[in-house]
Amino acid sequence: MKYLVSSCLAGVACRYNGTASLDEKIQELVAQEQALMVCPELLGGFSTPREPAEVIGGTGKDVLAGTAQVIERGGRDVTELYIKGAYQTLEWAKRLNVTCIVLKEFSPSCGTQAIYDGNFANHKVQGEGVTSALLRHEGYEVISEFQFMEQL
Repeated sequence: MKYLVSSCLAGVACRYNGTASLDEKIQELVAQEQALMVCPELLGGFSTPREPAEVIGGTGKDVLAGTAQVIERGGRDVTELYIKGAYQTLEWAKRLNVTCIVLKEFSPSCGTQAIYDGNFANHKVQGEGVTSALLRHEGYEVISEFQFMEQL
């Protein structure tokens, strides 16, 4: 297996609002058995749809360090579920021996270069999500769907 990809990018309606973010090239990789789909949030124990969540007080790296949290719009702390999903995704990456991981930009789990700022005002800041931070820390190449398209 060459790639691990966010399930929503392959057309699975697993985003917080019950939609997908289909990227046909990524869907094609899955169909050709060059990629396996993963959704860190579902692996963490969430269902679809779910309340939107954002990283408060930093980035995914800070969440892993224990200095930031992932909070739902309604105020519930879901940090542990995001961390659990990140570690489950790491296990998949290890088991499959993937060479590249393509994740959904801006997600509190999967953002690779930018995430929402924690104010639920549709404002983005530079930084990565919890899963991206963990995978990079473990030495994996993690890119967004936008970077993936640039490589083609």
